[in-house]
Formats: sequence, structure tokens, C-alpha cells
Amino acid sequence: MRRVILPICLMLGACVPGPPTEPPTRAATQQPTMLQSMRTFSAPKPLPPIRSNTDIARDFLELSFQLESGRTLPRFSRFEGPVSIRVTGNPPPSLMSDLNRLVHRLRTEAGIDIARVRGESANITIEAVPRSEIRRHLPKAACFVVPNISRLSQYRAARHSRLTNWSLLTHREKIAIFLPNDASPQEVRDCLHEELAQALGPLNDLYHLPDSVFNDDNVHTVLTGFDMLILRAYYAPELRSGMTRGQVAARLPAILARLNPRGETLAPRPASSTPRAWINAIQTALGPGARHTQRMSAASEALRIAQTAGWRDHRRAFSHFAMGRLTQASDPNYAHDHFLMADRFYRMTPGTDLHRAYTGSQLAAYAISQGRGDVALEIIARHLATAERHENAALLATLMMLRAEALDLTGRVAEAQAVRLDSVGWARYGFGADWAVRAKLREIASLSPLKG
Repeated sequence: MRRVILPICLMLGACVPGPPTEPPTRAATQQPTMLQSMRTFSAPKPLPPIRSNTDIARDFLELSFQLESGRTLPRFSRFEGPVSIRVTGNPPPSLMSDLNRLVHRLRTEAGIDIARVRGESANITIEAVPRSEIRRHLPKAACFVVPNISRLSQYRAARHSRLTNWSLLTHREKIAIFLPNDASPQEVRDCLHEELAQALGPLNDLYHLPDSVFNDDNVHTVLTGFDMLILRAYYAPELRSGMTRGQVAARLPAILARLNPRGETLAPRPASSTPRAWINAIQTALGPGARHTQRMSAASEALRIAQTAGWRDHRRAFSHFAMGRLTQASDPNYAHDHFLMADRFYRMTPGTDLHRAYTGSQLAAYAISQGRGDVALEIIARHLATAERHENAALLATLMMLRAEALDLTGRVAEAQAVRLDSVGWARYGFGADWAVRAKLREIASLSPLKG
């Protein structure tokens, strides 16, 4: 299930405002009067995992034999034979092209025999419905995946039955994915990647994975090189549905040696488990439904746990990031210190370039608010290519809008306007509706001492 954490992490201020009902402010005077057409990414550029096969085997077993709730799965399950996939409901225009790209990647990178079909039935049914329908069933979910049904209308009756119990599944034949059809194109695509990956493969998420969509921090939103390797191993001919953990563990070393020979030459790195208390604290701090005082208390608890555990990886960094996010409106200097700490720990953890790009957007925003355009430009330059490589249009557009404000501060007004105009095409994919794009432009413009 995809939790609504990432949209909050993306924001530079509070929540994105609704459609404007007041006269435009001075900060909005330099917005493009005509929004550019939506831009999309071309060929994917996933990076291969750089870690020991011993570590990957450990992660594979934790992902495959446990649910997000912590419940153990007794048997390995997957689809056996070709996998068919169809789309129903009222899909937005962007869904079909993003699905076609993802199916192609699954075939070529993960080696899965999967294809779209137009018939009345398929192994995997993707139903596109209004966000309100999803929230009516699961208030905290943006999208979700369920076994053995094919329509959302079936879910309420089947929710607590043996039919939809993942722990009783030993062979996958029919799975439904429910996506919002009224979200931004990027949010729909992100849901598609995460939920289809779980429909096909592991059902668990692990916070200690820095380079994977199988992580509830939702930093990575399209399948990574690590994820494709996990899925390729998941559908290796040496494995089959119904195997026990011990049986899968016995076959994994040979499978990974064949699929990832580089991993045989790298030394293992120990990974500590992530306490449920830290997970709960992070979800309270950055997820929906909590009051600000509850969020602050939860973020403080997450940071305390990370410090007590002696973490020096991306989990420690994310704890500082959460604290920075929650305090930047009330105490920008204090928040800035936490973002600097987050960046420090991300630098110490391989595979966290995208995490650093998120943090960099916050550091650049602070520099702009202080009138230090040259500092902001230096920070932003380090992260633009990362956002593009990871196909994160919302982050890319945010960085470009920040760059435009920084250029304005340094007197490069014509260049700023060109960058701002170029950012809009990415923003339309990342944020969706025109009002949301304009709101993001206003929000970032208001950071500048020239316009705030």
C-alpha cells in the first residue's frame, strides 16, 4: 500500500494551496501567462545496484517472506507462466503511455513475460477510479493492491476474508490494482510502479534500502536497478511458488551470481533492522491525519531512536529531514541546521543521490530566502541531473523554479525567465492541474526577498 508521505516531503512550505480565489500577488507577476505543454521523460536510465550479493540475498528474503505489518509469510508466491495485464475504469491519458513504458522495462530488465491485453479478464487488472473512492475504502492510501479480486466494488465484502489474505497465498493468479484517475500524472505513475512491483513480486517494504521503491519513505518513485534485479531473481527458473524461506535461500546465491556477477566481488555491509517504533514515528510525523504537535513529538522520537541506535545512514538523515520539514515555517534557521545534518548523513550513504536532491531543494530554498542567489545556484546545479535521471518531474520542476529565483537574485533576469518557462512543462507532469502549477510558482517566488 502506498502511504501519502512523499507529497508532503516535496513541499517547500506548507501544503499546496487550492485553486486561487484572491487577486494575484506581486510574486505571481513573472509567471508564464500560457502554460507550456506537459513534458515527459525519454529512455529510462536506471543505475545497477552496487552492493554485495550476500546483502542482496538478505534483502530479497526479508522482502519476500514478510508483510509490511511485520507478519511472516510461510510460502513464496508469484505468477507462474505469462502474465497478462489490463486497464479498466476511467484511466487518465498519461496512464497508458506510462504503463507501456513500464511493461517494456519489466520485459527487458526483469525478464518477466508480461503483456497488456484487451480482453475481459487478465492476471492483473488496473482499475482507475476517483481518489475519493480509494480513500473511502482506505483513508490513508493513495493506491493499493489486492489479491483474488478484479474490481473495487468487490473489495469491501472481501476485505477481511481469506480470499484477500496475502499470508494464505501460495500461487498468484488474479490481482487488482486501484489507482487514482484524478491525481497528477506523476502520482499516478508512481502508484503504478510501486503497486505493480508488489503485484508481481515482494510485498514488504524495508526502510534500510536506500535505492528502492520497496521503501516506505517513498523517495524513489520509479523502479530502480536494484528493484529490477530483485524482480528478475523473483522470476528466476530455479524458484517456484510454494517454496519455503529455506528452499529459496538455498537457491539464491547461485541465482544472484548468475544475474549480478559484480555483486560477487563486493564485500557485505551489515544492515541493522528498523524498529517498528521508528517506522510509526516517521509515518506520524510525515503522514496524513496528525496535528502539528503530534507530528513534532513523533519527529523528535524518530530522531531520538536514530541517535540511540547509532545510525549513520539514510535513516538517520531522514530523521533530520523530517524535523527540518516540520520546523521550517516556525524556525527556518533551526530547520536549516537539520537539513544540513540530513545532507551530511546522506553523503555518507551510497545510493542516496536522490535523497540529497530533496534535501538540496530545501537548502537552496533557504539560501534564496536569505538573498544568496549564488549559493542557491551552486546547490541546485548538483541535483538537476539526479532529478532527471530518476524521472522525478515534480522535483525537477521545483529545482528549476528555485534556479529561476536564484538567477533573478543575481541579476540574470532573462535567463531566469527562460528557466522558469521551461520548468512549467515538467511541473504539469509532476503537479498536474494548471492551478497546482501556478500555486507552486507562487510558493517558490514568495521565497525571494525581491518578491516575498
